Amino acid sequence: MRLLSLDIFRGLTIAAMLLVNNPGDWGHVYAPLLHAHWHGWTPTDCIFPFFVFISGVSMHLSLARRAQAGADKGQLLATTARRALLIIAIGVLLNGFPFYDLATLRLPGVLQRLGLCTLCAAPLVLGCGARGLWLWALGLLAAYAAVQLALPVPDASGLVHTGALQPGQDVGAWLDRALFGTAHLWAQAGTWDPEGLLSTVPAVASQLLGVLAGRELTSTASPRQRALRWAAAGVLALVLSQLLDATLMPINKSLWTPPFVLLSTGWALLVLAGLHAWVDAPAHPARPAPRALLPFVVFGMNALFLYIVAGVLARLLELLPVGGGQHLGQALYAPIVALGLAPELASLLHALAFVAVLFGVALFLYRRRWFVKV
Repeated sequence: MRLLSLDIFRGLTIAAMLLVNNPGDWGHVYAPLLHAHWHGWTPTDCIFPFFVFISGVSMHLSLARRAQAGADKGQLLATTARRALLIIAIGVLLNGFPFYDLATLRLPGVLQRLGLCTLCAAPLVLGCGARGLWLWALGLLAAYAAVQLALPVPDASGLVHTGALQPGQDVGAWLDRALFGTAHLWAQAGTWDPEGLLSTVPAVASQLLGVLAGRELTSTASPRQRALRWAAAGVLALVLSQLLDATLMPINKSLWTPPFVLLSTGWALLVLAGLHAWVDAPAHPARPAPRALLPFVVFGMNALFLYIVAGVLARLLELLPVGGGQHLGQALYAPIVALGLAPELASLLHALAFVAVLFGVALFLYRRRWFVKV
């Protein structure tokens, strides 16, 4: 089953991710594209969890389609596991490109988390019904909160904390240092990693909530009914996220706290509901996407591949020398700076140009019907 609204949602998400990941100057990022400093959230913080949620919706559709075609659970699990491991491997390779210094190679990452979520969610999806998936999702969130709030662990300096949700002091940061060592974590932080191992646990819950949303697509409900149910669930999730933020744990993307899971899932449900009601209307089942949304269809058909290409391109821009002590990225950014814009606007213009280049790649692939399965 191919769902136009889901393709558009995926395309919107990858376009937004490319935009926020590639400013012209990290010292002058356009303010709306910044992440929250720590606790709290901005719309930018929802981009990655949207990808995880969409992966859950797609997982249900893919497994349901292949099960109908006659694949047994063992085959489905093996195929899904191979794909998840490939995504993890690509993520590690992308982190090290092009030098691969094994002493400082960052092990966690965005693709690694996506792969781990898929690897953990697949057996649950194949082995559980809707009730079981709800119990697993809630259980993972409860277990994560209990560990983070109750387990005493030392920070990087050796001082022991219980329930400390500050950078480098939480249980997840301690676990990552113990397993990977500080040299293999996010270099900008040093003592913790925003895609660390423990915070992948609630991210699996994010994916399972996406799977549960996807189950609506194989129900007998009409698109209008689905959109209303998703919207109602989204509003409820947002309300609960605020209650948990005020009483249990703060909303925090780097820690992927339970209220952050509910917040990002709530917004994902509302976006999907709106797109589904708009483009998947039952009166026009075969109509094309609205013209304004076509670029996101193009982006959405090769989303993960474009993310990988963008990572390689961004690294090359940082490294390729062009003379005069400049690398290629600086040389390309100089004409934008010369326009005399405010630094933040110049940085935004560079990011938009980067997205435009990747759209050219996406359009080339789309017109030739080349869809790279990662």
